[in-house]
Amino acid sequence: MVNKHQYQIYISLFVVMVFWGFNVIATKLLVTSFMPVTMTAFRIFTAAVGVFIILFCLKLVRKPTKKEWQYIIICSLFNVVGHHYFLSIGLKETSASNGGLILGTGPILTTILAFLFLRNKITLLRFCGIILGFIGISFIVFQNGESLKGISLGDVHVFLSIFVQAVSFIMIKKVSSTLDPRLMTGYMLFIGSILLFIISLIVEPAGLESMTEGSLSIWIVFFASAFLATSIGHMIYNYAVGKVGPAESAVFINLNPFFALVGASIFLGEVITLPQMIGFIFIICGVVLGSGGFEPILRNQKRKKNRVVDYKC
Repeated sequence: MVNKHQYQIYISLFVVMVFWGFNVIATKLLVTSFMPVTMTAFRIFTAAVGVFIILFCLKLVRKPTKKEWQYIIICSLFNVVGHHYFLSIGLKETSASNGGLILGTGPILTTILAFLFLRNKITLLRFCGIILGFIGISFIVFQNGESLKGISLGDVHVFLSIFVQAVSFIMIKKVSSTLDPRLMTGYMLFIGSILLFIISLIVEPAGLESMTEGSLSIWIVFFASAFLATSIGHMIYNYAVGKVGPAESAVFINLNPFFALVGASIFLGEVITLPQMIGFIFIICGVVLGSGGFEPILRNQKRKKNRVVDYKC
């Protein structure tokens, strides 16, 4: 049964997907002004500061236990360092269609991992929702007539980025019973940003110099991306993973491509096509079914029918 609190979480996840979709446009603007890995390290560190400011106001900051630190460090390596590093280098080496479609497998990967390691039940409706979301993403990424090319090293890197992120969602769920996912988010972002910065010093020697450039408007985009998409977005998403589960939360990721398109239309003047709109309809249906939001309606209808039958009898 989906209760009122779960519906509130689902609405929050919808808002987060708006932030994350628009953040794709913000990231495109940022990487044109700064070196990507260095910029990402600074953006995530800024986001970590934002998370801890919020946590101090909510009085949720505490020192994790030794076991919780182990989960935090592992999730930092997977969710922050691994995901962002593999994604940044992968998208340079593969086509947009391949990258978009591979990223769209995130909900399916998370659901499979949740089934294997958390013993989550996959109902027929939720499985259909995942498939509908995948079809919707296919409409969007193939709308330009491109087809999947041969598997490249970039494809492998993009797959690794979404795989390590899916693994981290399972770990967040495991530790959420003792450690608030919002607090875990703050520690993850802080540790991950430090590790990414160390990596940037190696792969981008001129990265720090690039951060001294950029107009006022691009720095406004930087801070909006850090605080809205990363600080608030990851806090809400990881909290949802801890409360409703990784599989149910991951279904909402299917909304990212559409909101990225909306952002491109608003800020970059790109036109939204009919195939993209059709894809969005499939995605919405997939989210409703995959999140379990439609199952209580069917159960209520079944109860009403049973009551009518019992009354007639």
